[in-house]
Amino acid sequence: MNLRSLRTPAMVLACGSIILSIGFGVRASFGLFLQPMSLEFGWGREVFSIAMAIQNLLWGALSAFAGGLADRYGAGRVVAICGALYVLGLVAMAFSDTPLTLYLGSGVLIGLALSGATFGVVLAVIARVAAPEKRSTALGIATAAGSFGQFALLPVAQLFISRFDWQMALVGLAAITALIVPLAFTQAGRPAPAALGSQSLRGALGEAMRDRSFHLLFWGFFVCGFQLLMFTVHLPAFVTDQGLKPEHGMTALALIGLFNTIGSFVSGWLGGRFSKKYLLAAIYVLRGLLILFLISFPLTPTTLYTFAIGMGLLWLSTVPLTNGLVGQIFGLRYMATLTGVVFFGHQIGSFTGIWLAGYLYDTTGSYTGAMAISIGLGVFAALVNIPVNEKPLSERRPIPAPA
Repeated sequence: MNLRSLRTPAMVLACGSIILSIGFGVRASFGLFLQPMSLEFGWGREVFSIAMAIQNLLWGALSAFAGGLADRYGAGRVVAICGALYVLGLVAMAFSDTPLTLYLGSGVLIGLALSGATFGVVLAVIARVAAPEKRSTALGIATAAGSFGQFALLPVAQLFISRFDWQMALVGLAAITALIVPLAFTQAGRPAPAALGSQSLRGALGEAMRDRSFHLLFWGFFVCGFQLLMFTVHLPAFVTDQGLKPEHGMTALALIGLFNTIGSFVSGWLGGRFSKKYLLAAIYVLRGLLILFLISFPLTPTTLYTFAIGMGLLWLSTVPLTNGLVGQIFGLRYMATLTGVVFFGHQIGSFTGIWLAGYLYDTTGSYTGAMAISIGLGVFAALVNIPVNEKPLSERRPIPAPA
């Protein structure tokens, strides 16, 4: 069996989904390590928050670069190298005992790894091999797989922490993450060579940067990152601050992952049938209402799990819609690069949300201020998505007059 025989659309989708499941499942578990690491070393929550913020900022900053490498040299190589960096970062995080070593391991190494072993590169491969009429659904399935990893691996991480300690838990997660490397070779290949006279990467980037819709998608995705990573990192600590057990926080994150397997698939399916920009606007409004619900009622397991189920249905449902719009508007040739640029907006939001929530907690003793900001940003994101022009750029260009 050669590699080409492994590149059927079904195999690319299946293995790409497993890669995303591992990558996002491990990343989603990092919030479980905030309290044990901070308590053992006497750090404030801002130290761990800064490490996670660095990770997410680098992830976003390098996603377009990783996408460009995948477009030029093939996605399989990029995913394999980044999978190996992910393993090294987890091991380095396990043996971190100062803020600097934490920043280098969980911040720099894992940030580098995530830039090429997650959505930007893998979804672009899936989009190119999927039939046009099935593309949005395929993106939804792969996104849902990332969420399922969160549901599946969070209990594993919590079990490792409870049975052993946080260090051995990270080593165990590194062993699981190593599976990304062999799976990466099913993602091998690159886009078809550009035809003579067709647009260059530089031209595609310039055209996108001149288009207002590209900027609107960028800032809408900024809000997505702010909301998601604030909760991924800080929800377990928020839950225990309110008097619930650590297991309640883990269960809430797992429920978010489980129900987003439904939400992401449905989002991708709906995106193939209805306007993606209006679906995005609705998602951001509903997220804001759910956060308002969370801070308006006393926190009990029932209210927490209700929030988690609702948020799970919306969690990564923005991804197939936003990536789908990038491909729909700007084409598939340089999709990995262009989605990487938009994803940088997401990760600037992630950096801001993680750091700001930790900073406000350390200065006020509460997460309420950060959550109120998150609600306001949800309204902003809904408003900036509505003016997006969903018509492909190729159809907007004026037709030359006959000579």
